[in-house]
Amino acid sequence: MKVVLSPNPYRDRGLRAAIRAKKILENGGIETCMCLPFSLDGNSRIDLPRYLTFYGMQEGLEHSDMLICFGGDGTILHAAKDAYAYGVPILGVNMGSVGFMAELEHGEMEGLDQVIRGQYTIESRMMFDVTVRRGRETIYRDMALNDAVVTKGAVARVIDLAICGDREHIYDFAGDGVVLATPTGSTAYSLSAGGPIVEPTAINIIVTPICAHAFHARPLVLDGRRLVSVRIGRLARKTAYLSVDGGRAVKLCSGDEVEVRCSSKITRLVRLSERSFYEMIDQKLGRG
Repeated sequence: MKVVLSPNPYRDRGLRAAIRAKKILENGGIETCMCLPFSLDGNSRIDLPRYLTFYGMQEGLEHSDMLICFGGDGTILHAAKDAYAYGVPILGVNMGSVGFMAELEHGEMEGLDQVIRGQYTIESRMMFDVTVRRGRETIYRDMALNDAVVTKGAVARVIDLAICGDREHIYDFAGDGVVLATPTGSTAYSLSAGGPIVEPTAINIIVTPICAHAFHARPLVLDGRRLVSVRIGRLARKTAYLSVDGGRAVKLCSGDEVEVRCSSKITRLVRLSERSFYEMIDQKLGRG
């Protein structure tokens, strides 16, 4: 068995957690290789252990059986874009605060013994195909595990949005934006904006308006087979942007349409415990 270890050096300082995991796994007969989730620029002040050998992510994943990420949910989201192409399941080790997608906390490395013994299950999570259309032209494509978010710019003006399902008008509203979330992303930005919590293995598209200036613009849970689109209204001196899984913002123009649909690709997450989703929610968010 081969496992790729992918530490976020900004979260796992000195790669201490990844190095400890490397020792545990290799002592159990597991082959490992170390891959950074992103390239460090020349101005980075991060010092990496010089005795470690680092490989490119694609090179590491090509013949691997598992990817272990050390960081927050953002690290897992970033890794998912590489892992799905190789069908490699991801095990998250939380080095941040909440970490809904992580299976282990950084102080629970003994749980890696279950990987060595093969005592784990794989959970499938739906992903979105995200497309931006400008007239007849497709100007942007991406994939999302968590969400696609349309928001206004920094200026304190609302934007006009129209929501459709399978080309049928659902509602329009003015507001700060809208979150189109997968069930996995229902506990992220969508939840903060007042959206519902949806079991992460479900197949749904969640539409959550952000600060809508309309009583009728309520969160929606739609069938995962829908094509859901957001049409940008007249912007004039306003601006609007699209961000997929918290990534680089793409500027949108009046009349642009952001479309999401259930992708044929999936993200596979490793589960070590029998803890239910409801227990996890209680632990992460606390009792009301």
